[in-house]
Amino acid sequence: MIDKQELRQVVDRALEGTDLFVVEISVSGSGVIDIALDSDTDISIDQCVAVDRAVHAAFDTDTEDYELTVGSYGITSPLLLPRQFAKNIGNEAETLTADGRKLKGVITAADDDGFTLQVATRVKPEGKKRPETVPVDHRIAYHEAKQTKCIIKF
Repeated sequence: MIDKQELRQVVDRALEGTDLFVVEISVSGSGVIDIALDSDTDISIDQCVAVDRAVHAAFDTDTEDYELTVGSYGITSPLLLPRQFAKNIGNEAETLTADGRKLKGVITAADDDGFTLQVATRVKPEGKKRPETVPVDHRIAYHEAKQTKCIIKF
């Protein structure tokens, strides 16, 4: 069976000099390998093929029986890595927090510890009759977010 650490090293070498990065690598007991890539810009099929070829060159199919899939991490899939949050600054997202709150807003900042989601919130200012919508920043640590997905608008 292919060692996941060795596989990760092969993929990282194949990605050197590009803006691509690994989001997930899964290796099943039955020999199915899935590699999900993301990029700070975009991913071409040729880039996925190059990673596929690098893996096949490193792990001979005559000695290891495996099925390999290399693809881009889905646009509707949850954000998992700080780099994905940073890439999506300025985009609208929805977060389900560990305490059960569902927040919808714009990602305004991201670092190694968490991200900031700016949520339009209705508040009633003192001395006014009607509530107003104001932006409120919510700082969320990555471990406090069960799931965060970008909202796609056409």
